Formats: sequence, structure tokens, C-alpha cells
Amino acid sequence: MAKIKFTKMQGLGNDFVVLNAFSGSIPEIEAKAKAICDRRFGVGCDQLLVLRPSELADFRMQIFNADGGEVEMCGNGIRCVALYARKRKLTDKDSVAIETLGGLKKVKLLGDRVEVDMGEPVLQGPEIPVEIAGMVIGKNLEAEGASHTITCVGMGNPHCVLFVQDADKAPVKTLGPVLERHAFFPHRTNVEFVEVLDKNNLRIRVWERGAGFTLACGTGACAAAVASVLNGHTNRKVTVHLPGGPLEIEWSEKDNHVYMTGPGVEVFEGEMEI
Repeated sequence: MAKIKFTKMQGLGNDFVVLNAFSGSIPEIEAKAKAICDRRFGVGCDQLLVLRPSELADFRMQIFNADGGEVEMCGNGIRCVALYARKRKLTDKDSVAIETLGGLKKVKLLGDRVEVDMGEPVLQGPEIPVEIAGMVIGKNLEAEGASHTITCVGMGNPHCVLFVQDADKAPVKTLGPVLERHAFFPHRTNVEFVEVLDKNNLRIRVWERGAGFTLACGTGACAAAVASVLNGHTNRKVTVHLPGGPLEIEWSEKDNHVYMTGPGVEVFEGEMEI
């Protein structure tokens, strides 16, 4: 068994265990990610985040969901690791580039808040991916003997957005896992239940692929904002209200990129055996 230091962080209640692999390798971390994320027998978190050196950017973020699967992108997580890296002097920059499986992301540190350039939303079916060509906007999808109207967006990872009358009463924990593993989504999907409050505000609840119900999802907030614009519900700059708190999301007309701004908080440090 090897001892390794970790840091617990959270972004709007979406919580993470952060490991620093700059100074050396971490043995068999891929095989042990699920155990570390376990809330009863491990440290407990929605995602495990590993910072590594990068030849393309200031550093690389590796992301494991609570089920142990490695995924492409995490919006709340990328804010946390940027603040983590700055505090520990892994960078002295106010703007950094972070390599992820979902692409290179540019991040600005604004005190205790972080603005992330999430890039352009992916709207073509095979690239999200989903099992049909073209854009998926207001499409009917059969699941559990009922028809559900969905809009699909890629934000480095796949998202299925449903508009509902009341996000707090939406069947997040029952319909969410069904849609996550629906055959329409070859890589599974995150699922957002979105209530339109007005042209500038959304309320959402998220079933996150590989993690389940979470208090916040950064990429999910971005996908919800894009889907709301595509369906004519909101302006391009909105506040997305999640159970863990608000995120500011803008789908820019200037460069077609989605910008997400929100906090990241360090909770505690510790040491574990792996």
C-alpha cells in the first residue's frame, strides 16, 4: 500500500477528490478510482480528478466518475483544479489552458471565481454522440413506455435536455438512469431536467452519467443554456440555478463559444492509502 495526499474540493456541492501527479506517478489509480469515490468505504466524491503534466497545455486533468469510468470533461471540476493549481504554485498565471479528453479548455482565475471557455457546443448527432444524423432539437424519444421530448448537446461530453414545468418535481432519479443508458446514446449521456423561469433564468436538476444525481453539473448547465436558446426559451446569457447554487452561462454570438463562470472551494486535505 502506498500513502498519497489528497484534497477534497467542491463546486456548488458537486464534490471532488483532487490528486496531484505532477511530482510522480500514482500507482494503479484507474483501478482504484471507484473505491476512492465510494462515500462509505473511500473518501467519497462525485468525481476523482488527477492533475498531470501536459505537452499541450499548462496541465492535464484526468476525470473519473464515481462508477470508476474515465470521462471527457467536468465543468465544476475544471474550476476547482484551476484554483488548486494556482494555490499550490503549479502555475502563477491568471489564465491557463487545461488539457482534457474533451479538448483544450481556457480558464481565467477571477479571485475565488473562475471563468471557463467551454468551447463551441457540439450539435451534430454523430459527434455528440447519438444514434442519428443532424441536430436533435425537440425530438421525441420513446423510453419506459412513454414519449419524451429531448434536445441533445455535446459539451465535451453528451447531454440530453428535457424541459419540464417544475424541475423540483421532475423524475430525475427514475427517468434519469433510464435515459442515461438508452440505446440512443452509444456512450451513455448526462440528463438535464430544465425549468424555464424567464428569459434570463433556468432552474435545473441533473442526472450525471456515472455519478447519479448531483447538486451541480457545469457541463450540464452549459448544455441546458444552449438547448434553451435553440428552443427559443431564453436569451444567450442566463443564470442557471442548480440545487448547489447558481452558475453564469453565456453562449457568445461573437465566437460561438460557451462561457461558464462560478466558484470552487477547498474543503479539506488528507492522506490515504491506495
